[in-house]
Amino acid sequence: MYVIQKTEYGYHLTFGGFIDKKEMKTWLKDSIKKLKNNKEEFSVFIDMRTLLPLPEGSKKYMIKGQKYYKKKGMKRSVVILNDTSTTIQFIRIAKETGIYDWERYIDASKTDWEKAGMDWIVKGIDPD
Repeated sequence: MYVIQKTEYGYHLTFGGFIDKKEMKTWLKDSIKKLKNNKEEFSVFIDMRTLLPLPEGSKKYMIKGQKYYKKKGMKRSVVILNDTSTTIQFIRIAKETGIYDWERYIDASKTDWEKAGMDWIVKGIDPD
């Protein structure tokens, strides 16, 4: 399951459960449509608290999506996670796509994860 929402700072993405290759490909197509005419920098808040690790087929579309978001103006992103395996996977993906320096990862067990995430993408206050 995924949801893409336009916000005042950019986009709020939610990913949850098991996302197969077909659904991740659909997410990429939807993202391309939403970002097609974007001309300004933006930030992305990503809620992955319930996402399971991605299978290889899904991962390749996530990689393409991250590269596209960066190309279209993403300046900062934050990822909220609950699962160690998913966290490790997304750190690897971010390093591969070149967005690692602009992305922060927050453990959802922190009581202030939402505030810490918003402070990073809106104000540039590093949660680390």
